[in-house]
Amino acid sequence: MRMIFRCDPALSEYLPRPVPARSVLPDWLRAMPSKAASEIHGRDIRTVKQCPPFVDAMAYGVLILLPCDITVNSGSFSWAWDIPEPLTSGHPRAPLSFHVAAQFPDAPFARGGQAAIKFNSFWTIELEPGWSLFATHPVNRDDLPFRLISGLVDADRFHDGGINFPAVWLQPEFTGVLPKGTPVAQCFAVPRAAPQLEFECFDEAEKAAYETTVAEVLASPGVYRKRFRARRGRSTT
Repeated sequence: MRMIFRCDPALSEYLPRPVPARSVLPDWLRAMPSKAASEIHGRDIRTVKQCPPFVDAMAYGVLILLPCDITVNSGSFSWAWDIPEPLTSGHPRAPLSFHVAAQFPDAPFARGGQAAIKFNSFWTIELEPGWSLFATHPVNRDDLPFRLISGLVDADRFHDGGINFPAVWLQPEFTGVLPKGTPVAQCFAVPRAAPQLEFECFDEAEKAAYETTVAEVLASPGVYRKRFRARRGRSTT
């Protein structure tokens, strides 16, 4: 699977490139202890730092990064980003734009009359035939002051224009800087063909395998990581 990112040639030196999510895991996860005391258990227990599905979800796919510092002051957004005029007609120059609240009336993520912000795209994304791009909020990143609205784009066909990323701002009283390089979207290539769903009951062999596997997982730590977790590649071009 290849994901091809392209940008306006005048902006190439000014844009942070999308990165494999595994390369920018957040500081809070790195700082988290591997074990912590549990009053309920009466002993130390493993934290989510030792949970491969939790970490692998955060490390999967590609992160789109904020191209410059954004200053936020109680709902006001501003930036000072000195970049050349793009060579491509119709290309955005501002890192943010907006969706008015009337575009998502009565949606569960609507916040009164508050507009949604839109992280403008400075990269086009092309996927191989039959694959679509699923874009969502960076996984398990509730520390970010916004919530991205998920979307699915047939990027094997739509790849000549940028894919923008709308988000709801969650902290109206926030004052500070959203720094350059903040992950704003996590993207996965997904097959467009729908899966065929099949439903079965355990046979005797499957019942025995279930019982054995669950017993092993409960008896000792690291069974999934040591025996079942797949090795993940690290290729970029």
